[in-house]
Amino acid sequence: MTSPQPPQVWTVDLTGAARDALKQITDARVQQGLKTAILGLAHHPDQQGKALTGDLKGLRSLRAMGQRYRILYTLQVDHLKATVVLVGIRKAGDRKDVYAIAKQLAKRGLLT
Repeated sequence: MTSPQPPQVWTVDLTGAARDALKQITDARVQQGLKTAILGLAHHPDQQGKALTGDLKGLRSLRAMGQRYRILYTLQVDHLKATVVLVGIRKAGDRKDVYAIAKQLAKRGLLT
């Protein structure tokens, strides 16, 4: 009989853009909830969120804070590393929508 393997813990990093976006959220409760969700990516981030397509292919999106906010992240499976690239509110059609901002940053090569 083999002993159970300890759970793998992933490293979670934030890009400068993600840190800045998190700091811009003024509601302390929302900011803390997002930080908690980000820390939760240390355990099975590959099973959380959903894979994005199109211009944002390669990113995953995790809903947070009553599904109003999104945490966009990438995975490096071989290094067990999750990198949060952007955090923001989901507001379809708004120029401040997290996906719209992510697309703009991706076009400029500033997303990673």
